[in-house]
Amino acid sequence: MTSSRMVEFRANGRSARGYLSLPKKPGPGIVVVQEWWGLVDHIKELADRFAAEGFVALAPDLYNGEKTKSPDEAGKMLMALNIGEAAKDMKGAADYLHALDHVQPKTVGILGFCMGGQLALYAATEFPEQFSAGVDFYGIHPNAQIDPARLKVPILAHFAKQDHNVPEASARALVESIETSGKSIEAHFYDADHAFFNDSRPEVYDPEAASLAWTRTLDFLNRHLR
Repeated sequence: MTSSRMVEFRANGRSARGYLSLPKKPGPGIVVVQEWWGLVDHIKELADRFAAEGFVALAPDLYNGEKTKSPDEAGKMLMALNIGEAAKDMKGAADYLHALDHVQPKTVGILGFCMGGQLALYAATEFPEQFSAGVDFYGIHPNAQIDPARLKVPILAHFAKQDHNVPEASARALVESIETSGKSIEAHFYDADHAFFNDSRPEVYDPEAASLAWTRTLDFLNRHLR
C-alpha cells in the first residue's frame, strides 16, 4: 500500500510545496507536473498511480495553493506563471527526490500534462543533471520555449489528432525539430481530443487512448529510470 502527504522542499533558496506519494518499496523518482487547473485531486491521484507502480512520485504545487475549475481563470493563471520560478520548483522537486533514501536507483524522470507537459519538456531540457527522462502529454505553454539542441535526455510524447490547443501540425513540427537536432524522442498521436488522459473530465476522456498512453509511459519510464 502506498502512502502520501504534502511536503516542503527547497527551490533555489526558498520553500516550495508538493504532494509526495511513496511506493511500498524503494524505486526511481518521478516529478508529476500539473495541468493549468493547479494541483488538483486528479494530479494527486496520478501521483498515487505512479507510486502503485513502484515510483516515488512528487507533484510540485506551481500555483502555491491556487487552483480553479474555470477555464478562463486557468488560462489567466497559466499566462501569469513565472516560468523561471516554475523551473526552480521543478528542479527543487528533483533535488528533493534525489536526496530521499526511498529513491533507488538515484534516477528521476519528469512528466506533465497540458501546461505541465510543456513545462516537463522544458525542465528536461534545462536540467539534464537532475532528470534522466521526460514525458510530455499534449504540452502547451507559449512562454516555455524549448531549444532542441540542448536536449540530452530521452523524451516520450503523447499528442491528440483532434487537439485544437496543440494542433497536430504544431506537435509534429516540434517532434521534427527534436529529431532534426539528433535527439531522442518517441512520439505517439492518438485519435482523441486534448486532455484525453484526464478521467476527471468525461467530455474529453478517452479510455482506450488513455490506457495505451499509460502502458507506453510505464514501459518508457521503466526502461530509462530503472
